[in-house]
Amino acid sequence: MATYLLKEKPYRWTFIIGFVIFLNLHRVILYNWLHMKILIAVSESVVHNTLLFMAVAAITQMLAAYRPVKNRYVYVAFLTTVVSLIWLTAVYYILKACVGDEPSYMLWLADSMPIRFVLGWMLITGVGFVSFFMYELEEQRQVLARKEAAEKLSKEAELYKLRQQLQPHFLFNSLNSINALVSIRPEEARVMIQKLSDFLRGTLKKEDQLWIPLKEELVYLELYLDIEKVRFRHRLTTNVSYTDDVSNMQIPPMLLQPVVENAIKFGLYDTIDAITIEIKAWQENGMLVVSVSNPFDPSLQQQPYQGTGFGLNSIRRRLYLLFAQQGLLETKINDNLFTTFIKIPQLHDKNSSD
Repeated sequence: MATYLLKEKPYRWTFIIGFVIFLNLHRVILYNWLHMKILIAVSESVVHNTLLFMAVAAITQMLAAYRPVKNRYVYVAFLTTVVSLIWLTAVYYILKACVGDEPSYMLWLADSMPIRFVLGWMLITGVGFVSFFMYELEEQRQVLARKEAAEKLSKEAELYKLRQQLQPHFLFNSLNSINALVSIRPEEARVMIQKLSDFLRGTLKKEDQLWIPLKEELVYLELYLDIEKVRFRHRLTTNVSYTDDVSNMQIPPMLLQPVVENAIKFGLYDTIDAITIEIKAWQENGMLVVSVSNPFDPSLQQQPYQGTGFGLNSIRRRLYLLFAQQGLLETKINDNLFTTFIKIPQLHDKNSSD
């Protein structure tokens, strides 16, 4: 059921002002132009217009309560015609009861019924159709708002699920590494536990954030890299560089960690050599662009540039949910260097979920 129009202040004041204007105009016409007695003019004006505006209010209420799906316009026309006839009948009999002892007035009243009906029907029908369309527009807005709210909740749920799915994979690897370090390098195991604790604490703090500055994301990323460097020791080196103008550009939290994890996987897992992972950030056409590069041996690995791993697919899906754009994650291979490029549009309203 739509909200009754007259409950809204602008419509209520329009109704009251219209009633006052009609009431006084009607009285002036009868008294000043037709030279009726003041008592008759006032009685006629009060009865006629009070019942008329009661009919108008009834129409707006009925259309708020019910509007059929089929033959809607026929329904409105029929309803307003019936209400107009009821209004006119009530006007006639109430005025007859009030001023029935004036034969000349009663004759004039009978003669004026057709024109009264036409004018009253035009007003009631006009208000009826205006109310009908306003209720329809309000209902469409409500449906659209509910749809947008449902889509937003669904999108947020999927984003949350994607973030949560990434954590167990990294957590299990870290716990396995800690287990291996406990007996042979207990001090490094304690360091790794502390860094893992800091990393997970930061993850919990960012769960409710949609956007953070790039510099904050890189601090978070350094925690992850510190953990991985305990695992791989001298074999893993990272180089992070970015221009000054992008440090405060916005990025979804925890976006880079799975990309870097993918780089470590394809760069280190099938080799015993030391590698350097390059992470760069810059601005391009108003977008924040981040690249992650790692060397790999094409003869030992299964085409990492296809991006078939869960990490890259999850980031690609997350970017699409946030920006509704394809192609924001790209991969490129040049000789034995695999590079992932992420483009992050900068929204004007970082609190929106567009």
